[in-house]
Amino acid sequence: MDNTGILEIKDLHFAYTEGEEILKGLNFIIDERSTAIIGQNGAGKTTFVKLLKGLLYPTSGSIYFKGTDIANMTVAQLAKHIGMVFQNPDDQIFKNRVIDEVMFGPLKIGIGESIARQKAEEALELVGLKNLADKNPYDLGLSSRKLVAIASIIAMDTKVIIFDEPTIAQDYHGKEMIKSVVRKLRSEGKAVITIIHDMDFVADTFERAIVFAKGNILIDGTTREVFAEEDILKEAYLEQPNVTKLCRRLGYDEVFLTTEEFIAFQKANMQ
Repeated sequence: MDNTGILEIKDLHFAYTEGEEILKGLNFIIDERSTAIIGQNGAGKTTFVKLLKGLLYPTSGSIYFKGTDIANMTVAQLAKHIGMVFQNPDDQIFKNRVIDEVMFGPLKIGIGESIARQKAEEALELVGLKNLADKNPYDLGLSSRKLVAIASIIAMDTKVIIFDEPTIAQDYHGKEMIKSVVRKLRSEGKAVITIIHDMDFVADTFERAIVFAKGNILIDGTTREVFAEEDILKEAYLEQPNVTKLCRRLGYDEVFLTTEEFIAFQKANMQ
């Protein structure tokens, strides 16, 4: 087994009903690069992350976390290593105070109360909500509730963190906050995974992209490599990021992932 892999997926198959496979023999490794799993609805993305969390079990094949088959781990054991932020924070939040909500996960996996509070406060500071620790989460807007949900998983200090559509209901400030969170977690050596439809956010934030289509992987590479393959993206009913598309239409051969990249390129060529 490749020692650089945090998660290794080996010949992974899954079907809800016999004869209708959702995942069709996936083989790849998740390392410490921030990774976006992209594809149209029905491609198998959500099913895959539910398998990672132990919420579903493979029809056949295996998932290894740092060399251990997760089939030999309970959901509670997995929760110490793999955290997941749900798409809808209201499916995750149930406490009446923000600080209690963020402390719940650490306490549940056996972290002592004083350390749990410290981790919760650090997580709230990271998402910009430390001043709202005593508020009721349901007095906050949807964007802030999503940040509370993110903080509650960060506080558990898991090696793997999965974000399900993190940019939904987020304004520019919220997206920038989540982007900084992803980069901070990545800098700490955590494996950050997202399933997402926001290609601009993927291009600006994630190092690696894996394209799912009909239960298979069409392409797996750096975000630049993946977004350069317009024809493969079309096969998966995906589009390039807006900046990438615009620059291609303007006749540039280079693959630009962000506006900042394009501006830097123009400045360099004007000198």
